[in-house]
Amino acid sequence: MPRQRTYSAPEAAAALGISVETLRRWDRSGRIRTRRDRANRRVISQAEIDRIRGSGDSDLSARNRFRGIVREVKVECLLAQVELEAGPFRIVAVITREAAEQLGLEPGLPATALVKATSVMVER
Repeated sequence: MPRQRTYSAPEAAAALGISVETLRRWDRSGRIRTRRDRANRRVISQAEIDRIRGSGDSDLSARNRFRGIVREVKVECLLAQVELEAGPFRIVAVITREAAEQLGLEPGLPATALVKATSVMVER
């Protein structure tokens, strides 16, 4: 059976689009699974990097992904409003009805919000 590729902490951090310090924090909090090599350095498997990265566009960094649970889906005409609870965050997105149906979004199911924006503005 072929051995799975492992990465050093700096290599894994670069692959995930995070800093080495963020990787260390994730390790201490249990968010990422690491092992130690003979020199007591963190090593991360390819499978673990794939798990954190999730499926989808690998050009997006990990900080653009919010994994959570669908809390509500409101469908009206051609659009669907999806509310996702991702840890302490509540994310609401408006997507097409067709996309919501293809993804099978229903309350209680796991989902990931992908955020691609340079700024968010709210004014009153």
